Amino acid sequence: MNAAPADQIRLLDVQALDVRLQQLAHKKKSLPEHAEIESLTKDLTQLRDLHVAATTEESDCAREQTKAEQDVDQVRQRAARDQQRLDSGAVTSPKDLENLQKEIASLAKRQGDLEDVVLEVMERRESAQERATELGERLASVQAKIDDATSRRDEASSTLDAEAATVTKEREVVAGSIPADLLKLYDKLRVKEGGVGAAKLFQRRCEGCRLELNITELNEVRAAAPDAVVRCENCHRILVRTSESGL
Repeated sequence: MNAAPADQIRLLDVQALDVRLQQLAHKKKSLPEHAEIESLTKDLTQLRDLHVAATTEESDCAREQTKAEQDVDQVRQRAARDQQRLDSGAVTSPKDLENLQKEIASLAKRQGDLEDVVLEVMERRESAQERATELGERLASVQAKIDDATSRRDEASSTLDAEAATVTKEREVVAGSIPADLLKLYDKLRVKEGGVGAAKLFQRRCEGCRLELNITELNEVRAAAPDAVVRCENCHRILVRTSESGL
């Protein structure tokens, strides 16, 4: 393949722009906010699980407390009825009186036991409420950090995208001035060779693979016509000759 030396040199400009686009893409992918958001999101998920557990426990305790309070109320009402019967004098049989007094005493003990249950449940409910409140505050704090990191990431991404758009337009202009067949070869090699399709021959060294050409290779390059598109024998990239090639 042949191409004017100026066109070959312009390949280096395209290559430099392609390298910049790769750098911008890598920078965008490697923004520290990505890892920050990922870590915070894991924390948020764990906190949400804990918060759900705490609110569920509080809900369960609320139902348990309601049931226990109803039980206390039922015992209290029954004890009040028994006491009313006792005070009314309607029960005259000594045996019935004794049984009634025993029942009142039993109900009083039962009421005391149930009230202890209510207190215990209330304490557990209060503890669950406190945990739910604390976890809710921590959730809000972590979410605020995620929102902040997301905002910073989006801002940085937008800046990088804007620069990439500018570089892309510049590449289109430069690439448009290069013969199609030369550009096609360059793009093919660039994909195959890790993003670098053309390299400068600088001081007898290929800047693509960083290897110095041996004497035979140098002689072949020296002998090539100025418009010949030469390739590096080591990395097979297009080898662009300039006044700094050391030939």
